[in-house]
Amino acid sequence: MHMGAMTRRTALATAVAASLSLALSACSMDQMALPGTSSTSHDAMEAIYKSAPVAKPELILPGWTMETIKKRGKLVVASALDAPLVSQQNPANPQDVDGFDADLAKLLAIYILGKPEVEWVPSTAETREALLSNGTVDVVFGTYTITTKRAQQVSFAGPYFMSGLAVAVKSDNTTIKGAEDLASKNVIVQTGAPSVTRVPEKVPTAKLMPFATTPGSVQALVQGRGDAFVQDYVLLASQSSTNKDIKVVGAPFTEEPYGVGLKHGDAEFKTFVNTWLSTMQEQGIWSKVWKNTLGTVGDTPMPTPPAIGSVPGS
Repeated sequence: MHMGAMTRRTALATAVAASLSLALSACSMDQMALPGTSSTSHDAMEAIYKSAPVAKPELILPGWTMETIKKRGKLVVASALDAPLVSQQNPANPQDVDGFDADLAKLLAIYILGKPEVEWVPSTAETREALLSNGTVDVVFGTYTITTKRAQQVSFAGPYFMSGLAVAVKSDNTTIKGAEDLASKNVIVQTGAPSVTRVPEKVPTAKLMPFATTPGSVQALVQGRGDAFVQDYVLLASQSSTNKDIKVVGAPFTEEPYGVGLKHGDAEFKTFVNTWLSTMQEQGIWSKVWKNTLGTVGDTPMPTPPAIGSVPGS
């Protein structure tokens, strides 16, 4: 991974962990209200699970990974498990994991097994490839960016989501609706992150205000020291789920394709997962999951699911 991506990944993990820590300190284990979740969203996902498609028997052939998973009775999934709105584990119930990636993983389990039976395995950017190559997990759902370098070690189904740099503003800001409105504005960026170079490319007249950390950048935005904060869309969505003083506006203006990580060389399973992803998109289930998770915060319009196999490495 190149240095900019590593910096962004580190920032994402640090900021999400911080937001989760704040959330946990605000309520007891028995009264846990995970950021970005509610009884309404939980009920909505339960309804989606009940109507989710199940693969036809002829798609699960003897000797293939899908048959192994079905015989086992559960899908083993690697994920970060600490990202609000993406993949967040309830400490009071480790099997209770919610978010965009987590819900898609449950839907894949339903497609194979007929039920959302998932075993969750914590993972990091440093452990994902090993977990796949040694067979510890079946798939990785974890904001896993598809790159040609990574594709030499693992296979990717998808992409299933296109993230990228996005814009956050104070919740009462009605003048900035996306990157196109940053001209001549004071724009907060994180030192060493891709936004340091990509914002000037997009908006040459923007005035950069670098801060060392994501929490410091968010604080500066809330305090009005800058007009906007540019960072990874998923990171901003997670931050806004626990901080109602900020919101995400507009769509990402760069592209970072997320894929489902699979064991390298398993062509049959990759085709199977891509077929499932296409079904999720065609039946509108992908859109429902987005609306119920990442779509619950900010003013970002409903994104169009990326075309399967549309990026190098997929």
